[in-house]
Amino acid sequence: MTTVSRAAGHRRPQRHLPLQVLLGFLVVYFLVPFWWVIVNSSKDAPGLFGGGNTLWFTDNVDYFGNLERLFTYDGGIYGRWILNSTLYALAGGIGATILAVMAGYGFAKYRFAGRRFTFSVLLGALMVPGTALVIPTFIMFSGLGLTNTIWAVILPSLLNPFGVYLMHVYARDAVPDEILDAARVDGAGEMRTFFRVAFPLMRPAVVTVLLLSAVASWNNYFLPLAMLSDNRLFPVTVGLGVWQGIASANNSGGTSLWSLIIMGALVSVVPLIIAFFTLQRHWRGGLSVGGLR
Repeated sequence: MTTVSRAAGHRRPQRHLPLQVLLGFLVVYFLVPFWWVIVNSSKDAPGLFGGGNTLWFTDNVDYFGNLERLFTYDGGIYGRWILNSTLYALAGGIGATILAVMAGYGFAKYRFAGRRFTFSVLLGALMVPGTALVIPTFIMFSGLGLTNTIWAVILPSLLNPFGVYLMHVYARDAVPDEILDAARVDGAGEMRTFFRVAFPLMRPAVVTVLLLSAVASWNNYFLPLAMLSDNRLFPVTVGLGVWQGIASANNSGGTSLWSLIIMGALVSVVPLIIAFFTLQRHWRGGLSVGGLR
């Protein structure tokens, strides 16, 4: 018996070897671009275009110099772009999460006229690419006089059909109807039942929708590019795109911008990493609460 178990133990790693190789390849595939940004953000223009190894550092590592030039170039416009992206991500992420939680919980736990038709329209909206709606949204906002304002970026970001669908599925399965009925029998109103009973059970899905919505708003490029013309309102994605166009068009005087662009890309990733690790703690806590209840 011992011999058989030992033989099975020796065969088990071989069974998972292809999966481990595939996961290792995926890890390298996703980490190499990030490593490239980390390495090349330390270089100046000669280091970038000098023909050296693009995946390793040069003798002149100048993170602080590039960082200083990044935040002082063109009157410190990059810092304003970061603040704009933070505003768009917070407003869009929190607003989209609130609407998704209310709509998803309503679809899952209430019966009302037109519920199936409305939910079918929601599922259809999942199949429409967001970029396909930018031009109609621009025409509508232009008629309302909202283009080239922060509302032109924030208001469309509040609509998240996938978030509503995710909250609907999670609320339907994770919040038993018996618990809600028991709370109502005890005299709790609908608002108190939701916040005291349903919401703690839905916390993992709420954090997931918040994270996805905030990241989508932070990385949004085409919508603010179409809606905004004032560079002081640009998010960091559009701002770096403008710098890249300038650097590509001017091969002599614009090459120095490339080190700022790469450093700006690295700095723009840092808030997303902080947000992920911060929300992950609440995510795990919500999973524990849901499991205990």
